[in-house]
Order: sequence, then structure tokens, then C-alpha cells
Amino acid sequence: MKHILAFLAALPLLAQPYDLIIRNGRVIDGTGSPWYTGDIAIQAGKIAAIGELAHAPSHKTIDARGMVVAPGFIDMLGQSELTILVNPHLPSKICQGITTEVTGEGSSVAPLTDAMRVARPHDDYDHYHIKPDWSNFRQYFARLEKQGMGINLASYVGATQVRRVVIGDDDRAPTAEELDRMKALVRQAMQDGAVGVSTSLQYAPAPYATTDELIALAGEASKFGGIYATHMRSEGDAITEAINEVIRISREAHIPAEIWHLKTAGKSNWGRMPEIVAQIESARRSGVDITADTYAYTAWFNSFSAFIPPWAHDGGEDKLIARLKDPATREKIRKDMVAPSTKWDNEWQEIDGPQAILLCVVHNPKLLPLQGKTIADIAKIWNKDPIDTIFDLLIEDSLSSVAVFGMSEPDVTLALQQPWVSICNDSQGTATDGLLGAEHPHPRAYGTFPRILRKYVREEHKLSLEDAIRKFSALPAQRMRLTDRGVLKKGMWADIVVFDPNTIRDRATFENPNQLSEGMQYVLVNGVPVIEEGRETQALPGKVLRGPGYKP
Repeated sequence: MKHILAFLAALPLLAQPYDLIIRNGRVIDGTGSPWYTGDIAIQAGKIAAIGELAHAPSHKTIDARGMVVAPGFIDMLGQSELTILVNPHLPSKICQGITTEVTGEGSSVAPLTDAMRVARPHDDYDHYHIKPDWSNFRQYFARLEKQGMGINLASYVGATQVRRVVIGDDDRAPTAEELDRMKALVRQAMQDGAVGVSTSLQYAPAPYATTDELIALAGEASKFGGIYATHMRSEGDAITEAINEVIRISREAHIPAEIWHLKTAGKSNWGRMPEIVAQIESARRSGVDITADTYAYTAWFNSFSAFIPPWAHDGGEDKLIARLKDPATREKIRKDMVAPSTKWDNEWQEIDGPQAILLCVVHNPKLLPLQGKTIADIAKIWNKDPIDTIFDLLIEDSLSSVAVFGMSEPDVTLALQQPWVSICNDSQGTATDGLLGAEHPHPRAYGTFPRILRKYVREEHKLSLEDAIRKFSALPAQRMRLTDRGVLKKGMWADIVVFDPNTIRDRATFENPNQLSEGMQYVLVNGVPVIEEGRETQALPGKVLRGPGYKP
């Protein structure tokens, strides 16, 4: 009798409809396994069942017949920590199928002091009309959760950021007491939810840090289960030495390492990717947990001031501008730029000329007519030498950003094909309208993931569809230790994309970058559609994803 009563009591539960069932799709689960036909049921934001669910009731149904159903895409370097406060829906991201972003490249959004809120390097706050009312990650994450967000977001704490808090922009080593303070800031950030510590060693004051300083900070993150992620000290002539530094940090700090946007920069380094792949694979065979990611374009995008040697940045942006205005110092900077060197990543030496530099994002409104023009174009307009044009543009706007054409397609393809390489957008989330739509970003901001599906999967057959999806989902989830995301499996959060692999495409170009990608029919974040039948829903179901060291 007891068994019968228990069975009868369970009947209403068995008949309870699911929130949503995605039916008849070609399921690519993210692991790299071949696709299969199946249905996916979602309940309370998570995957509740996978299989043949033709007779299962649901409140809502998506017919995915003829389309791929896959895990939501994970952007390994997204840069949206500020723009998500401007437009929390981030249409440029969700239209690519991105459901999770990892950010915090060197200069992270926290920790933040009162002095830093008003310093020149943080004019982004004024540019985006943001009042930074947080001092640490705990407060920043709370602001995100109160506002709502269209995607999930995680962040590293930047080694540059903690250096600026303690030392400022000076070119010197920290004292023992200062290093202890920097390490304490990393510990606090990890307890607040950061996923690791990051460096961006091309941009001052980051190059002033020694390897030992970075090992000390990475070692603190390691204690909390964190990761070391890096824009390496060199991606050009000194790339071998730069990778060796990453390997040393990983070994001595006992921490997994992620190389952001792996590349071989500059014509003198074209064709070196096989050598770089071999170097990383050798390290992996020796037991070093090192992986990388790529955005798979032949042009990078960075701060325009990176063309200036690191010594000229000593003391911060105001001192840089003063040096650019001083004729003698200006000449010294020019000499360093035109002289080949492995002591710094000299971008002027890595390109064919000023036509390879595209001015993309400016903060000075006077320069808006120049967005989308090359330095060669601007030099002609101004009737100036190209290097003088660079100097004078930086005097007018030291925070501007540029796209730089300096990679070869075979190198890009080979990096993309490596089994340990995932995908990053390396661009902030943006929109085609409003404040964000006034900028001229790298097209990768809108197109990275669909472009890979179009170009490298559908057209050139450089990747299988299943492997591309693995690079978009399970591989980055594994690296970021997102144990409840990245694959389609019962119990996982329902970050899911539905698209036609024969029609999905990027539309953004260098000439006209502000164009949303096409083809995502459904994008679900934590079980809630942010794109439905190809249209944005304006839902904000995203979550802050905190690292393993988080202490509530």
C-alpha cells in the first residue's frame, strides 16, 4: 500500500510540464563528438533532460528542425566591463551567440581608488558617462547584479591594476612592503570572485614589472584556484622569450596559464607559427598547463599609445604627452621607433607602413571625423610625416585605439586549428546605436564567432563544425573551470544557441564595422531567450560568474 501511495503522490510531479523544450535539433554537445538528433528540456534555467521527448509536456516549444543546437559561446577575453554598464544587453555579443564573457586584461575594473577615479588613464569613465561607485570586485559585481545583464560575466584581477593602486605609473620595482600590499589586493580580489590574475605586458606601466613580481602575484591567485592569463610581453621579435616567461610563471607560481590572442606579429615573424606551436606543445608535454586563444583576424586592435616605447610612458599619460611635445624627447622617441629592437614590442617595425594603422576609437570629439581613416590618410590630410602624425594624434587623444594589420593568414589559421586554442573576441560589447554606436571598432567586436563558422568551417573547411563548437564552449569552460557550463548535459545551466550552419555569417567589415552578425535564431542565457526567432528580447538573465576563491 505504501508503494502505491508513493506512486500516486509522484504522478503530478511526473506530469509537470517543462519550462521549454527545444525539439528536433541537430545537437552538437560541445565535447567535439559528432552531432545527433535530439530534444532538450529546460527547467528553472537548467537542462533537465536530453533525448527523445516528443510526448513530454512543456509551456513553450522551439522547433529546431534543420538547425544546430549547441552550448552558448564563451568569449575568453571580452573587454565589456564598462560597456555592459552602458548597454547591458550587449547586442554585438548575443548576436554572435556569446552567452559568457571573461574580461579583465591587465587593467581590470577593480580594485579602484579615489585617486584613480580622476586620473587620465581612466577617462573611459567620462567617455562612457559612468560614475565608478565601486572600490573592489564585490561592489562592482553587486552593481552588475542590481542593474541586470544580457550575458554572464567573469573577470580577472589585473596585475597592472594592483600595481597602479600601490605604485602608480612609475618605472620602478615595488619595495618589499609594496609587493606585500599588491599581493594582498590579489588575495582580496580572488575572495571577491575574480577568476585569476592577468597581465597585459605591452602597455605601460605593465612592462615595468619583472617576472619575479608577476610570479609573486600569480602565486597568490594560485592559492585560490585561479588562472594566470596574459597578453605577453612580446608577440613579435621576442615572442620566444615571452612564451618562456609565461612557462616560467606557470611553473613557479603553480598556476595554469592562458595566452591571450596568440599571434606572430610583424612581417619578420610571418611563418613562425609552427615554431611557436611546437614551443607550447613541448611545454605541455613537460607538464606545464598552458593554453591559448585567438580571434582569427590578421589585424589586431590596441591602444594607439603602444606605438611609443615604454620608457616614454614613465609617470603616466600627462608625462607622456609632455615628452611628445618636447622636441628633443620627441626625436629620441622617433629614433627608438625606427630602430629594430627586441627590448620592447615595437609595432612600427612590425608593419608595412602607416597605411597598416586604422584609427578606430577616439575620445576627443574633435577627432571623430578621422575615425575609420588610416594614419597614411591622416598624414596626407594634415600634410605631416606619418610618425609626427602619430605623435600629434596622441597629444590630442592619448586614449585612442587603432587596428593594426600585421599578421599572416597561414599563421592565423594554424593557431586556430590547435586543439588547445579557444576563441576570444578581444573587444568590448557594443551596439549599432547610442553612445556605443558612435565608435568605429575592429569588426571582431561584432563578427568573431560567426566569421569562424562561415570562413573556417563552411567555406574553407579548416575546422569541422563540431571542433569549432568545442573551441567556443567546452574548451574554454574547461580552462575557466566552469563546471556547470560549456556542454549540453543534464544539470548544466541552459546557455544554448540555435542556428542554421549554412546561413550564419558575420557582416562587420573594417570599413563598416557596426553591423550585427546574422543567423542566430535563438540564444538562451540561463534558460531565458535573449534572442528569439532572430530578434532581441531585451531580457537580462545573465549572472556574475565568480571564481573558486569566492567567499560570500
